[in-house]
Amino acid sequence: MKCLIQRVLSASVSADGKCTGSIERGFLVFLGITHTDTEQTVEKAAEKIRKLRIFEDEKGKTNLSIDDVCGELLVVSQFTLYADCLRGNRPGFEQAAAPAHANRLYEHFLSFCEGKFAKIEHGIFGADMKVSLVNDGPFTIMLETD
Repeated sequence: MKCLIQRVLSASVSADGKCTGSIERGFLVFLGITHTDTEQTVEKAAEKIRKLRIFEDEKGKTNLSIDDVCGELLVVSQFTLYADCLRGNRPGFEQAAAPAHANRLYEHFLSFCEGKFAKIEHGIFGADMKVSLVNDGPFTIMLETD
Protein backbone atom coordinates (compact mmCIF):
# COMPACT_ATOMS: atom_id res chain seq x y z
CA MET A 1 0.00 0.00 0.00
CA LYS A 2 1.14 3.50 -0.77
CA CYS A 3 -0.31 6.55 0.95
CA LEU A 4 0.68 9.97 -0.31
CA ILE A 5 -0.11 12.22 2.66
CA GLN A 6 -0.36 15.97 2.30
CA ARG A 7 -0.79 18.22 5.30
CA VAL A 8 -3.42 20.72 4.19
CA LEU A 9 -5.18 23.84 5.35
CA SER A 10 -8.13 22.75 3.20
CA ALA A 11 -8.92 20.21 0.49
CA SER A 12 -11.87 19.00 -1.54
CA VAL A 13 -12.69 16.40 -4.16
CA SER A 14 -15.44 16.39 -6.76
CA ALA A 15 -16.79 13.92 -9.31
CA ASP A 16 -19.16 14.78 -12.14
CA GLY A 17 -19.09 18.41 -11.02
CA LYS A 18 -20.37 17.58 -7.51
CA CYS A 19 -18.32 17.90 -4.34
CA THR A 20 -18.05 14.48 -2.69
CA GLY A 21 -15.75 15.49 0.16
CA SER A 22 -14.32 18.61 1.73
CA ILE A 23 -12.13 19.22 4.77
CA GLU A 24 -10.38 22.02 6.59
CA ARG A 25 -7.04 21.54 8.41
CA GLY A 26 -5.83 17.96 8.27
CA PHE A 27 -4.56 15.37 5.80
CA LEU A 28 -5.37 14.71 2.18
CA VAL A 29 -4.46 11.05 1.63
CA PHE A 30 -4.09 9.57 -1.84
CA LEU A 31 -4.44 5.81 -1.33
CA GLY A 32 -2.86 3.26 -3.68
CA ILE A 33 -3.49 -0.45 -3.17
CA THR A 34 -1.48 -3.37 -4.55
CA HIS A 35 -2.23 -7.09 -4.99
CA THR A 36 -0.72 -8.22 -1.69
CA ASP A 37 -2.52 -5.72 0.55
CA THR A 38 -4.95 -7.05 3.14
CA GLU A 39 -7.32 -5.69 5.79
CA GLN A 40 -4.39 -5.77 8.22
CA THR A 41 -2.26 -3.70 5.84
CA VAL A 42 -5.04 -1.12 5.58
CA GLU A 43 -5.51 -0.93 9.35
CA LYS A 44 -1.78 -0.60 9.98
CA ALA A 45 -1.54 2.28 7.48
CA ALA A 46 -4.57 4.05 8.98
CA GLU A 47 -3.11 3.83 12.48
CA LYS A 48 0.26 5.11 11.26
CA ILE A 49 -1.44 8.06 9.58
CA ARG A 50 -3.39 8.82 12.77
CA LYS A 51 -0.20 8.79 14.85
CA LEU A 52 2.09 10.75 12.49
CA ARG A 53 3.41 13.79 14.32
CA ILE A 54 3.71 16.32 11.52
CA PHE A 55 1.74 19.27 12.86
CA GLU A 56 3.64 22.06 14.57
CA ASP A 57 3.41 22.70 18.30
CA GLU A 58 3.64 26.15 19.92
CA LYS A 59 7.45 26.07 19.45
CA GLY A 60 7.24 25.33 15.73
CA LYS A 61 8.36 21.69 16.13
CA THR A 62 6.50 18.91 14.32
CA ASN A 63 5.33 17.19 17.51
CA LEU A 64 1.56 17.02 17.07
CA SER A 65 -0.59 14.33 15.49
CA ILE A 66 -3.82 14.82 13.57
CA ASP A 67 -5.64 13.84 16.80
CA ASP A 68 -3.82 16.55 18.74
CA VAL A 69 -5.05 19.27 16.37
CA CYS A 70 -8.54 17.77 15.78
CA GLY A 71 -7.57 17.51 12.13
CA GLU A 72 -9.79 16.17 9.37
CA LEU A 73 -9.10 13.46 6.78
CA LEU A 74 -9.89 13.41 3.06
CA VAL A 75 -9.16 10.07 1.34
CA VAL A 76 -8.92 9.68 -2.45
CA SER A 77 -8.22 6.35 -4.17
CA GLN A 78 -5.34 6.60 -6.64
CA PHE A 79 -4.05 3.50 -8.42
CA THR A 80 -1.53 5.66 -10.32
CA LEU A 81 0.68 5.67 -7.21
CA TYR A 82 1.77 2.26 -8.53
CA ALA A 83 2.87 3.60 -11.91
CA ASP A 84 6.00 1.91 -13.23
CA CYS A 85 7.94 4.33 -15.43
CA LEU A 86 11.19 2.37 -15.75
CA ARG A 87 10.56 1.11 -19.29
CA GLY A 88 9.43 3.32 -22.14
CA ASN A 89 7.36 6.45 -21.88
CA ARG A 90 3.98 4.98 -21.03
CA PRO A 91 3.61 3.99 -17.35
CA GLY A 92 2.63 0.44 -16.51
CA PHE A 93 0.22 -0.30 -13.68
CA GLU A 94 0.81 -4.02 -13.14
CA GLN A 95 1.50 -3.49 -9.43
CA ALA A 96 -1.86 -1.77 -8.81
CA ALA A 97 -4.51 -4.10 -7.39
CA ALA A 98 -7.43 -5.27 -9.51
CA PRO A 99 -10.40 -2.90 -9.11
CA ALA A 100 -12.57 -5.31 -7.06
CA HIS A 101 -9.76 -5.99 -4.55
CA ALA A 102 -8.74 -2.32 -4.38
CA ASN A 103 -12.30 -1.09 -3.90
CA ARG A 104 -12.94 -3.59 -1.10
CA LEU A 105 -9.80 -2.46 0.75
CA TYR A 106 -10.50 1.22 0.05
CA GLU A 107 -13.94 0.80 1.64
CA HIS A 108 -12.36 -1.09 4.55
CA PHE A 109 -9.89 1.78 5.04
CA LEU A 110 -12.76 4.28 5.16
CA SER A 111 -14.83 2.23 7.61
CA PHE A 112 -11.79 1.54 9.81
CA CYS A 113 -11.09 5.29 9.99
CA GLU A 114 -14.68 6.16 11.02
CA GLY A 115 -14.66 7.42 14.59
CA LYS A 116 -10.86 7.59 14.72
CA PHE A 117 -10.60 11.05 13.12
CA ALA A 118 -12.47 14.29 13.87
CA LYS A 119 -14.00 14.12 10.38
CA ILE A 120 -13.47 11.81 7.43
CA GLU A 121 -14.48 12.58 3.84
CA HIS A 122 -13.66 10.76 0.61
CA GLY A 123 -13.79 10.61 -3.14
CA ILE A 124 -15.58 8.02 -5.27
CA PHE A 125 -13.61 4.89 -6.13
CA GLY A 126 -12.85 4.63 -9.84
CA ALA A 127 -14.37 8.00 -10.73
CA ASP A 128 -12.72 10.78 -12.68
CA MET A 129 -12.17 13.20 -9.80
CA LYS A 130 -10.93 16.74 -9.46
CA VAL A 131 -8.95 17.47 -6.30
CA SER A 132 -8.28 20.94 -4.89
CA LEU A 133 -6.03 21.64 -1.95
CA VAL A 134 -4.08 24.24 -0.06
CA ASN A 135 -0.92 22.40 1.02
CA ASP A 136 0.34 23.46 4.44
CA GLY A 137 4.10 23.87 4.35
CA PRO A 138 4.19 22.30 1.81
CA PHE A 139 4.40 19.08 3.76
CA THR A 140 4.06 15.83 1.81
CA ILE A 141 4.99 12.31 2.92
CA MET A 142 4.94 8.97 1.08
CA LEU A 143 4.01 6.14 3.44
CA GLU A 144 4.63 2.66 2.04
CA THR A 145 3.67 -0.48 3.91
CA ASP A 146 5.69 -2.99 1.85
